[in-house]
Amino acid sequence: MTGALDLAWGDVRVRPVRRRDRRALEELLRVDRDWLEPWEATLPGTGPGMPDTRRMVRGMLAAARAGQAWSFVIEHRGAVAGQITASQFEWGAVCGCSIGYWITRRLAGRGIVPLATALLVDALVRDWGVHRVEICTLPENASSQRVARKLGFRPEGVRRGYIHIGDRWRDHLVFALLAEEVPQDGLVGHILRARHTEGNPIAPAGGNVD
Repeated sequence: MTGALDLAWGDVRVRPVRRRDRRALEELLRVDRDWLEPWEATLPGTGPGMPDTRRMVRGMLAAARAGQAWSFVIEHRGAVAGQITASQFEWGAVCGCSIGYWITRRLAGRGIVPLATALLVDALVRDWGVHRVEICTLPENASSQRVARKLGFRPEGVRRGYIHIGDRWRDHLVFALLAEEVPQDGLVGHILRARHTEGNPIAPAGGNVD
């Protein structure tokens, strides 16, 4: 499904994870360990720690082959800057999925994650027929919640004990967006209109989209 998926706008690109991305992802995860670790899922009984990126990338590719989840790198100006995943797909009468993302600390707050998420959600709705997309965040993860709200995701409540993080099961806030709530020109168009309303210049390359 993701073979031909290569999404870009300006300096931001979203493309499927490849085996050769392992070293770039490992370097970001190592440099930003203290930045990323508080939000990373862990297996019960193992606790936090540096991920095994070789196993991680193999797992991402296997999940895509099995039709369970699709993982992508986020590139900024040609360099790997983070990662975004669409997972927990339910088709049939549900047609929904969940999205998770992270970015290197040095590029945080520059509008890259909202744009990458908008690109992916637009493709999920337009090309894959997804009807409902969720973003679930820890209550204290204000940055992730800003991304969800900026894109029009609506808060729906708390999912108790949803994901194991650190040394315990953690509650998560749930945000959701329905296909019929996506503007006709997509979430990317929504971001650009908001940028224009704020009086900031819009350029297809070289500028940030906040």
